[in-house]
Amino acid sequence: MAASGFEGFEKRLELHFSGDDPAIEMGGFRLLDFDSLEQVLHAVQCTVVSAVSNQYFDSYVLSESSLFVYPTKIIIKTCGTTQLLKSIRPFIHFACQMGLIITECRYTRGNYIFPKAQPYPHTSFKEEISYLQDQLPNHLCYRKASVMPSKFTSHSWHVFCACDKFYPIPIPNDRYTVEICMTDLDQVLARKFFKNPDTTGKQMTEVTGIGEIIPSALICEFAFDPCGYSMNGIDGDRYSTIHVTPEDGFSYASYECVGSIHDEDDIGRILKKVVQVFRPGTMSVSTTCSSSSSEICTRIIKAVEPLGMKRRSCTIDEFPAAGTVVFQTFTLTGNR
Repeated sequence: MAASGFEGFEKRLELHFSGDDPAIEMGGFRLLDFDSLEQVLHAVQCTVVSAVSNQYFDSYVLSESSLFVYPTKIIIKTCGTTQLLKSIRPFIHFACQMGLIITECRYTRGNYIFPKAQPYPHTSFKEEISYLQDQLPNHLCYRKASVMPSKFTSHSWHVFCACDKFYPIPIPNDRYTVEICMTDLDQVLARKFFKNPDTTGKQMTEVTGIGEIIPSALICEFAFDPCGYSMNGIDGDRYSTIHVTPEDGFSYASYECVGSIHDEDDIGRILKKVVQVFRPGTMSVSTTCSSSSSEICTRIIKAVEPLGMKRRSCTIDEFPAAGTVVFQTFTLTGNR
């Protein structure tokens, strides 16, 4: 907890693994016992508060954000003053025990609201890069770090990627990841994330309209006391996640999901719902995709501009294995 308030902006880590034994890859990290998982989270300084699974992956709502465990992929994002990067070595250690080897690492985050409150190794992006370089094995030799700027000092996108192979042309993949960071939330809407004695996470999901963003998703949520909300949605092999810090003065909400370029305007419909739920004053949208990134960005602009969100900046960069990252910022025009 920062002296001025809680740090809403998350740090996000994605690790990919592979193995020679197809049977191991079928279960992989999903076979890791809960005690071992708790060891990793203890190093990060967070705990599991809720969980749900399906045939494809395990989803955990954490005391500070979320963890998704696939057979050969880990996605963990944490807020506050957690030490996310301290999970790398334990995950690699357990991977070796299961016959898996790390093949790719991606780390992303926005701008901290309270950067001086962050502990080692998160006091600066330079420190984070140095720590990542030290923690990752040498065979992840293709590496790139970049800060993608915008017109706002409060919103920039920090990206670090490393992989074990050079891909002169990104491997075709119809999937993309969208990471949305929203600040200056509408005060009336933000009040819905303050807890009454009898308020449940499920009630927050319903009253805010979050359940309508992806109606087909199974939602696992948690309402924090006295305020705050987290949810993970699972829909087949796709996840979505929301985290809300509603306090006035440093209000923040994030939304992340995985989509397919073949979904007919799915991202446009989702973005409309997200903006309507939070009505942010400022919003950044980062999309990571190995193909059709311009098409996705066009869908995003068409979805949010009719809601009064005007695009202020757009930055594009390429990263090893990850593909194209497009970082856009929007601000609300007119009255709420």
